[in-house]
Amino acid sequence: MTEPFAVDDVLAEVEIGPVAHGGHFVARVDGRVIFVRHALSGEVVDVRITEAGKRFSRGEVVAVHRASPERVSPPCAIAGRCGGCDFQHVRPEHTRELKRQVVAELLGHLAGYQFIGDVVEVPPAPFGWRRRMRYHLDAVGRPGLLAHRSDAVVPLPEAGCRIAAPPIAHPPADPGRPGTELLAVAAASGVRFCGVERSAETVTEQVDGRSYEVALTGFWQAHAAAPAVLTERVLDGLQPRAGETALDLYCGVGLFARALADAGAQVWGIEGDRRAIELARTNVPSARFLVGDVARRLERLPNRADIVVLDPPRAGAGRAVLASVVARRPRRIAYVACDPAALGRDLQIAADLGYRTMSVDAYDLFPMTHHVECVAILVPAST
Repeated sequence: MTEPFAVDDVLAEVEIGPVAHGGHFVARVDGRVIFVRHALSGEVVDVRITEAGKRFSRGEVVAVHRASPERVSPPCAIAGRCGGCDFQHVRPEHTRELKRQVVAELLGHLAGYQFIGDVVEVPPAPFGWRRRMRYHLDAVGRPGLLAHRSDAVVPLPEAGCRIAAPPIAHPPADPGRPGTELLAVAAASGVRFCGVERSAETVTEQVDGRSYEVALTGFWQAHAAAPAVLTERVLDGLQPRAGETALDLYCGVGLFARALADAGAQVWGIEGDRRAIELARTNVPSARFLVGDVARRLERLPNRADIVVLDPPRAGAGRAVLASVVARRPRRIAYVACDPAALGRDLQIAADLGYRTMSVDAYDLFPMTHHVECVAILVPAST
């Protein structure tokens, strides 16, 4: 094997292999693995090494010698420099196929589950969908976005951010002090621009006729249609019945808890963010909520549950939480996942604990990026 690559080495005429999780494509040069951004399978390109490692390196395309038929000219002037969009160089329809390949590969490899569905397009797409943005101000106060795997600020182009909802795509001319961050929110209650330190303020969101108070700096799904799409799929998968006991774990401000309560379920929720729990108690007054680590606080919940919603952070729920959930023998579990690798690991854990995956649906709630949202429905293996 040759000497390791060094940062800024340019490798000529590299053939690109399959897509990998994270918005990269796999290439092999002299037996070494490189994860390449801004490429497509089957292309022949020149690659500049951006990170050099012993096990693998990272790189980016600097010249294309043989282009994929799926390649297009990026519509954004800062595509390739901004770290927000992975796939602006890809025909939009093909980005969903790339995500399908990633979901299928990861769920098959990690959980032995054969994903045969498609990644569903959810309007608005592929632009104007993001209703929460965090802009960064550079050294002279210009708003921009961070470069990939960097704290360098790439100033916004004149057209603004293409994936942001139009009301927040162009920050104000004098947004704040250089070096700070600017939060932009297009909520049902109106458009807000403010510094991230103003965490006590709230906005109102609307989902299927239900109102939710959400902290301005707190978590809420970024895609305009995501809350409604995910709620519909969770309800369809769980089929809640009046009087059932339902657990909403990693519940946030009560998006799913409210829908379950409206269906007549007796809901218990757990969330680590204290402010989110305060708002959840307002949003869903009939439910009971606990604040804290889910794995630890589960012991305070009823020892039997009929249905469970899991909506964990990117790292997944993990064995301790899943073991505690399945010990309650719910008839169905809805697992909402923003990372298919974590989902695959957790589905395998659930299988080891006696629950099989009945279905997985995937949604393109982050167009132009590598991210994909999945909802899995689990049932006891005996059913």
